[in-house]
Amino acid sequence: MTSTPPRNLVALFDTSVASENVGDFIIMDAVNLELSGLLTRHQTITLPTHDSIGKVGRNIVQRSDFSVIGGTNILSSHLRQYRQWKFGALDIPLLRDVVLMGVGWWQYQDKPDWLSALFYRKALSRRHLHSVRDSYAEEKLRSIGIENVINTGCPTMWRLDPDHCRAIPLGKAAQVVFTITDYKPNLDRDRALIRQLTASYQTIFFWPQGSGDLRYLASLIDVHASNIKVLSPSLASFNGVLDGGNIDYVGTRLHAGIRALQRRVRAMIISVDNRATEKQRDFGLPVIEGDQVGILADILKQERATAVRLPQEEIARWKQQFKSV
Repeated sequence: MTSTPPRNLVALFDTSVASENVGDFIIMDAVNLELSGLLTRHQTITLPTHDSIGKVGRNIVQRSDFSVIGGTNILSSHLRQYRQWKFGALDIPLLRDVVLMGVGWWQYQDKPDWLSALFYRKALSRRHLHSVRDSYAEEKLRSIGIENVINTGCPTMWRLDPDHCRAIPLGKAAQVVFTITDYKPNLDRDRALIRQLTASYQTIFFWPQGSGDLRYLASLIDVHASNIKVLSPSLASFNGVLDGGNIDYVGTRLHAGIRALQRRVRAMIISVDNRATEKQRDFGLPVIEGDQVGILADILKQERATAVRLPQEEIARWKQQFKSV
């Protein structure tokens, strides 16, 4: 009996499709960059995570050798209450051989309930090694019997090696670009952030990464009366100001901070949830907690080397499984 030949199709669940958060484009930029050197013999077809897969998508999943889902907090302990991955009832029977690529857990939660655990054990590939973005997500999957998982960090970080980090300035720049997070509002913290930046920098840019961020900024200050320069809510606009030189990044948006590091810009990320906190703990990402914003000006004055601790062996191990594909 002859084995079934490979179909040479891979379904890639793309978190930037129908997303109002430009951070998802930063994630998928890195996912596509890393996969481009791995799946050289496959045609990669993108499917949404922010919407149901649909009839055409289900057909693609069914014909694919496997699927990949990359680099976002898409796992949850209670899928009936919160499901960032918007699969529908008709999609569930076809979801199989899904490979995780730097995926994280939504928030700090209790143990996954039986239905969520059952879905993950059914949908996630048993023949591939899964990559998660921090040890917290790894522990959650292991708690429901999924052992073929390693902590690689987020794909957005995979090229922040020592040579790259050494090119990031040690000292404070004259300009700063900052972010806030509309869905994690804290008026005292975020007003203090703006005051600290105003006292520390000559020129201040604001980048609205999410669709509600500019409206949230307007609830904190009179934007028109301030000297803050508001950027266009596009990744090209953010890249442009980062590449202009003599600038720092400070803010609550995690992937904006990682994007700054990718462009060799000194960054300080303010944690608002488990994602940044866990990345600081596992990999030494430059992160402070929200209650430290009041002394931010003092922190920014200090010379500081960027030293991300990449799990190089785990990243290489995850990639190696595709060499024979």
